[in-house]
Amino acid sequence: MLEKLFGFNPKETTIRTEIMAGITTFLTMAYILAVNPNILGETGMDKGALFTTTVLMSALPTIFMALYAKLPLALAPGMGLNAFFAYTVCLVMGYSWQFALTAVFLEGLVFLLLTVTNLREKIVDVIPHALKNAIGAGIGLYIAFIGLQGAGIIVNNDATLVSLGDLTSGSALLGAIGIIVTSILLVKNVKGALLWGILMTTLIGIPLGVTKISGVFSTPPSIEPIFLQFEWEQVFTKEMVIIVFTFLFVDLFDCIGTVIGVANRANLIKEDGKIPHLKEVFMVDSISTAAGAAMGTSTVAVYVESAAGVNEGGRSGLTAFVTGICFILALFFAPLFLAIPASATTPVLVLVGLMMMSSVLKINFDDYAEAIPAFVCILFMPLTYSISDGIVLGHLSYIFINLLSGNFKKMSIGMYILAAFFLIKFLV
Repeated sequence: MLEKLFGFNPKETTIRTEIMAGITTFLTMAYILAVNPNILGETGMDKGALFTTTVLMSALPTIFMALYAKLPLALAPGMGLNAFFAYTVCLVMGYSWQFALTAVFLEGLVFLLLTVTNLREKIVDVIPHALKNAIGAGIGLYIAFIGLQGAGIIVNNDATLVSLGDLTSGSALLGAIGIIVTSILLVKNVKGALLWGILMTTLIGIPLGVTKISGVFSTPPSIEPIFLQFEWEQVFTKEMVIIVFTFLFVDLFDCIGTVIGVANRANLIKEDGKIPHLKEVFMVDSISTAAGAAMGTSTVAVYVESAAGVNEGGRSGLTAFVTGICFILALFFAPLFLAIPASATTPVLVLVGLMMMSSVLKINFDDYAEAIPAFVCILFMPLTYSISDGIVLGHLSYIFINLLSGNFKKMSIGMYILAAFFLIKFLV
């Protein structure tokens, strides 16, 4: 039954492993329950309704992924995309949040069309093999950077952009302690090391004053204030087209990069470079984005934190199913789950980042035509704080370096078309 429902293979994993992996993924990405309502709430949207919608649009798409695509991938309203929604579209450009939700809904429909016509799969196929390996490593650095930022170990510096935070107290100290504790658990080969690391770091945070528990149970607020709040008057305007294209572009390559990176870490990519159930993954992603807009949230996306569960041994949809169930429980135990500080997930993000770096071993560093574009891709993901920008710059550098070096046989028509699409993005 488990094999039929979730693609569970007892030769590759166990039920206990999948459950632990699912819980780990949930705890690693549970921060979205607090962050998404705070970000989107800046637009004037009801924060209580946003909390409920964030839970539902994390739980339902992830369970859908478990049953339909049968992969250990979790979804939730995407970070970065929610910031673009709130700060750029609404606060800077001055559009209403209803306008932004309409743009997200249209983006989901366009994604669905691209998925049905297999265009998204074809885009994955034309990405060079060296870049596919680089994407996993770049995401590793990217999520480690996110983790260090979340704990305050890395902070803003106006002179140097970033610098080391104060490691002697507060969340930065807790994050550093958590990295050491979780590292020791990994070295000792403790089963479920990442999950135990999160829980132990959370408990250590209580005497440090970082972990603050304000209750256990809560009643979910209604989503009525933000449900089906679309604004159709400006659908055919130039402004709407630009906003939809931006949402579409960022989500498309964030999703592709995340799926490739996590699949690489889970050894799901076949020898021919194909990823199983890829079309199903994209179908879930596109339907969830449109449904999320109807429910009142920004673009729903595959989460890079899925790698945490994969590193715990998650290999099937059962991992994602457990993650989805955890999100449903969070609807009623919000104060308890939200008590987990960012510092407690920092060790997981940093150490999973380390594990994802292993894909660089598959890159031929003796061939500069392959190594330089791969390095550009890896380097620019954390530096631009964007998976999609890393992919774009890596692919363009691959095209220009190989084209101008006379390596025409390595190129395909699809690579040129994708490069032209990337150039249009910069021009627009």
